[in-house]
Amino acid sequence: QVQLVESGGGLVQPGGSLRLSCAASGFTFSTYAMSWYRQAPGKERESVAHIGAFGKFTNYADSVKGRFTISRDPAKTTAYLQMNSLKPEDTAVYLCRAAAPGPAYYWGKGTLVTVSS
Repeated sequence: QVQLVESGGGLVQPGGSLRLSCAASGFTFSTYAMSWYRQAPGKERESVAHIGAFGKFTNYADSVKGRFTISRDPAKTTAYLQMNSLKPEDTAVYLCRAAAPGPAYYWGKGTLVTVSS
């Protein structure tokens, strides 16, 4: 069974931190690039962070650069998103995506992050 399961979302105050996890199973994790997307109410889904299959190449949306860090652990087949200095505008459902070369891809169901005082 192919699965991507996000966890770690919740309610946090502005300026706080959260770490999201994306646990992968049922496919060859090491050959897939991993990404985090988010979708806020009334807005289109946007790319937040990306990490290549070898775990060296990363890129981030300008809105989160310097605050968020994406990483992956091959031994645990898990990708992470460390989020620091959170702002109310970071409130969204965060989704994990795994993609291989070509058309193959998988999506998780998402985890809700709410940044509010």
